Amino acid sequence: MLHRLLLLLAFLPTTFIQAQKGVYDDLLILYVDEDYEKCISKAERYTNMDDTRRDALPHLYLSMCYHEMSKLEEYTSQDEYKYASRDALKYAVKYRKKDKNLEFFNNYEDYWMELNTVALETGLYLMDIGSYSKAKRQFQRMVGYDPSNPGAWQMLALCQLQMNLARDACESLKEFGKAFAAVPDIDRLPTDQKRLLLEGLIRYAEHLDSKGMIDSARTTIALGGDHFAGNPEFESLRKQLN
Repeated sequence: MLHRLLLLLAFLPTTFIQAQKGVYDDLLILYVDEDYEKCISKAERYTNMDDTRRDALPHLYLSMCYHEMSKLEEYTSQDEYKYASRDALKYAVKYRKKDKNLEFFNNYEDYWMELNTVALETGLYLMDIGSYSKAKRQFQRMVGYDPSNPGAWQMLALCQLQMNLARDACESLKEFGKAFAAVPDIDRLPTDQKRLLLEGLIRYAEHLDSKGMIDSARTTIALGGDHFAGNPEFESLRKQLN
């Protein structure tokens, strides 16, 4: 609750100055007050009105409200909100399409970290039980709201390979290459993205090794350099491949 109050204090003083940019202090107050259903209702109205449907923030508030509701059984026990976790990702993607210039994106780093962590846990679980189609959708949504996340692209490619979608996997691996090349320093990645990158490198290297592509597996694991040297699974696989 404290971080929401701080958020409110940070944004309210600039509400009137930035009114033309759509600060949506009404949605902010409802979100801080944890009145999620009313916040969703108002945000949906904004997304359907001609003069505000192109604005990014109503979609972001929809995502944040659904994310908070996904943690609470009082909502997830209802048919209307049982897929709140999925809807949080869906609206995050819609938000990002409206915020192409990242006018607001970096102001919500804590939210993206939390959303990524939950999405990662769900995606890995779905992969581990062999539900690759659902896992694919999970990682597709992750790269949809943050295309700069290299690990998400690699995990998406892995799901596509498991589904025999070779062409799609090739495109995802190209995007992984672009996103990875844009990372100035792995150690400076947010914790959630660093963890996802580690998972992606290990799982993709293991996949290549299982296909007899040992050189490619070595090249993949080498991308982690010494950044993941302290991880036993990473070190074990690196020694195995070399």
